[in-house]
Amino acid sequence: MKAWLRSNRGFLVFLAGFLFFRTAVADWNPVPSGSMRPTILEGDVVFVERIAYDWKLPLTDVSLFRVANPQRGDVVVFSSPRDGTRLIKRIVAVPGDEVEVRNDVLVINGQPATYSAPQWLEETVAPGVHLPAVREVEELLGQRRLVQQLPGVASRRNFGPLKLATDEFFMMGDNRNNSEDSRAIGPVPRRLITGQARRLLVSADITAHWAPRWERFGAALR
Repeated sequence: MKAWLRSNRGFLVFLAGFLFFRTAVADWNPVPSGSMRPTILEGDVVFVERIAYDWKLPLTDVSLFRVANPQRGDVVVFSSPRDGTRLIKRIVAVPGDEVEVRNDVLVINGQPATYSAPQWLEETVAPGVHLPAVREVEELLGQRRLVQQLPGVASRRNFGPLKLATDEFFMMGDNRNNSEDSRAIGPVPRRLITGQARRLLVSADITAHWAPRWERFGAALR
């Protein structure tokens, strides 16, 4: 055993460093669902900066040092407070905010979002299943993002109002009617946030035999 360890020492050091990097510094995550459409598509692989907000003890939620505070508009990876599932959503409200949804309109601290003229299109929600979709630019509290509504889908179109406690964040998918987010799983404690998703690494079209989507390689997330 000792001889094996000596002969493979370089590989073991590399492996330890690689595991430390993925668990403590940065990670990459394939996206299997359409809850963040049109920002993130199924088949995208996102780069996650684990030290964007906290230096954490590897393989734990224990913060050793706070780097920065998560902000409204950040796209983050986190563990669901309900069952621990890893999710990727956008922060729409931060500690101290009062958040509400009224007929698909996001309201923060009593101020409703405004929306651009709708763009109608057809969205593929399953192989061979297409539904009408509406995309709009949502503007609120200095944030501006493209969101999608699915008028024909039964969804939680009203929520709250809810006042967020210290260290609680409210997450929503950009694909508002096809997202299991804080409307269903509740606010997310800061300790469950893994890191910030800043850009795409690679992308493949899962509906076209995993053909590369070259235009999405390295694209920044907004």
